[in-house]
Amino acid sequence: MPHLISISMWVVGLLALASTVGAQTTVSHGSSIHGELKYPPDFTHFEYVNPDAPKGGDLRLSATGSFDSLHPFILKGDTAAGVGLLFETLLTSSSDEASSSYGLLAESVEVPHDKSWVAFKLRPEARWHDGSPVTVDDVIFSFDILKSVGHPTYRTYYKSVARAERMGPGTVKFTFSGGLNHELPNIVGQLPVLQKAYFENRDFEKTTLEPIMGSGPYRVVEVDPGRSITYERIEDYWGEDLPVNRGQYNFGRIRWDYYRDRTVAREAFKSNEFDFWRENRAGIWATGYDIPAVRDGLIIKEDILNSVPSPHQAFVFNLRRELFVDSRVRLALSYAFDFEWTNKNLFHGHYSRTTSYFPNTELASSGLPSAEELQYLEPFRGQIPEEVFTQEFKPPQTEGTGNIRSNLRTAQRLLRKAGWRVRDGKLTNEASGQVMAFEIMLVSPAFERIVLPFKKNLEKLGVEVRVRLVDSAQYQNRLNEFDFDLTVNVFTPVLSPGNEQREFWSSESADIPGSRNVTGIKNTVIDALIEKIISAPDRASLVTATRAMDRVLLWNHYVISNWHSPEFNVAYWNRFSRPTVPPKYSLGIFTWWVDPAKDAALKQKTSRRTK
Repeated sequence: MPHLISISMWVVGLLALASTVGAQTTVSHGSSIHGELKYPPDFTHFEYVNPDAPKGGDLRLSATGSFDSLHPFILKGDTAAGVGLLFETLLTSSSDEASSSYGLLAESVEVPHDKSWVAFKLRPEARWHDGSPVTVDDVIFSFDILKSVGHPTYRTYYKSVARAERMGPGTVKFTFSGGLNHELPNIVGQLPVLQKAYFENRDFEKTTLEPIMGSGPYRVVEVDPGRSITYERIEDYWGEDLPVNRGQYNFGRIRWDYYRDRTVAREAFKSNEFDFWRENRAGIWATGYDIPAVRDGLIIKEDILNSVPSPHQAFVFNLRRELFVDSRVRLALSYAFDFEWTNKNLFHGHYSRTTSYFPNTELASSGLPSAEELQYLEPFRGQIPEEVFTQEFKPPQTEGTGNIRSNLRTAQRLLRKAGWRVRDGKLTNEASGQVMAFEIMLVSPAFERIVLPFKKNLEKLGVEVRVRLVDSAQYQNRLNEFDFDLTVNVFTPVLSPGNEQREFWSSESADIPGSRNVTGIKNTVIDALIEKIISAPDRASLVTATRAMDRVLLWNHYVISNWHSPEFNVAYWNRFSRPTVPPKYSLGIFTWWVDPAKDAALKQKTSRRTK
């Protein structure tokens, strides 16, 4: 799947002088959210790269679970890690601006002042791996096939793009439908371009382990289904000297090895089976790396601060289940989760409780609504929880001792108001006689230690809870079909919300298999606020509308938010160097390179240790 970056308004940087033709259009080398582009038309590389980084060497990475497909553009199958390295988009984003994109396959972008369409002029040098040129027909084919039979994400994302057509030699035009939508030109710029000729005699809707023709910097060279996949850098890659690529994609080969779970993978990393590890367990990060390789400097252990929107991890209720329709029930169950005890005893106090759907960003709501936010919220008074207007949102808290009797009493009061009482030790609905029983579906064994205390507290309320661990393939299939009661899911926020919010929270997406509205939210107020976000005329309006929607999401108690950290906790074998200026909004692993001196020293030291 492509990385979907939302941009709420199309503001262009001039190529030299804006060209005004016909219906007053502007031609640009890129786009930026509500302001100027950081990089001018003649920029040579991004600031967060080393343009002279040496090429070559191997990067060994890990993945968990398995894979059975190299086709990332459909719902079926588990796609191999890294397959996105094969494919390119019309524009590519910058990692040191909130939402800027610059030409990749396209050398320029043309937009009329009413933003009713966008046109991209393709680079004549753009080539597929077989040496043939990337054409307008390829772009039109890609749009049509993805919107019609591709992953459901594309149908939602390109909903307001009416058609794609040839505008002239090497230029493709996309016409928009509906009202003004500032984000659409850049959304189309994120279109992954596929080779039409490759799919002429192939069924697009079938999974495949045959590498799909791409135009990106890497090609697949080895596939061991479900176990490993290796990519090799293309020596004569057509886009190597583009400003957006210079200093990136430095590794000669990149290999992903698959492991049953992260516990096994972690030990493999410590044994030098692969190079790089991002730790997601605070307790292990605090105590599990006191090993000779770290003490001797063979492994570098590092906390890297960042401004990346933190993933919003949460226990997710499936609102398609009648059991969870009442928000009082959802709130009551949230009182059984003891974050403070969990953080203290399992995470060494490493995390902060997540209190927003947009953590670690300026988009997160806090305190009471501002006057500007109230302009968005007041029209919906009576349709949304009154607490939105009167209280700062805070999840239930405990003293961290493990004694949560007060919270459980509050939960019992809420459940009684919702018509649930304990009978013979079981929480029972007074009207229907239904016993509250549900399953918590997990994909990671590491989460069992977190869920089991939660389960114990729920059982004190009279709830019958089953915890079920499933493999990654079953987990993804069940998630796609919304076949779960309660699960752990991660929502990845973006710096500039826009059209993708429809897929996360809109009523329309709730019943589309494979959509990211895993929760099943159907709320007309949220639908309306999504449209306010999409149509925001400037950054200030975008932030305000997003904060307003954040409040409505929070006070409906759709999920039980977990925790987050504004740091990358990474460990890596000491054979790499990286740019002195890090990217603000990503880890930037593909800006790193194998340092020949470090690599030689590491090989010498590890060789001595094994003798």
